[in-house]
Amino acid sequence: MVKVVVKDVLSLEFGAEQRTLLDALEAQKQQVNYQCREGYCGACRCKLLSGSVSYINEPLAFVRKGEILPCCSIPITDIEIELP
Repeated sequence: MVKVVVKDVLSLEFGAEQRTLLDALEAQKQQVNYQCREGYCGACRCKLLSGSVSYINEPLAFVRKGEILPCCSIPITDIEIELP
């Protein structure tokens, strides 16, 4: 399991039972804007402050350096993110 820290909000463990980072955040009652859950729209975009993620499928939405799409990513190391 890897640790996911949402800056100034909470800390959670990401395990095999979650399909994506978005699923893990929703399980903790975190409000994350999204529309597609597949990386097409970019509505769930958030800042990656530390750590690394891997994409289940390569997002079609534009992702700047230092940003991730939690709808189609999983953490591969401990991460810290900032939600908008």
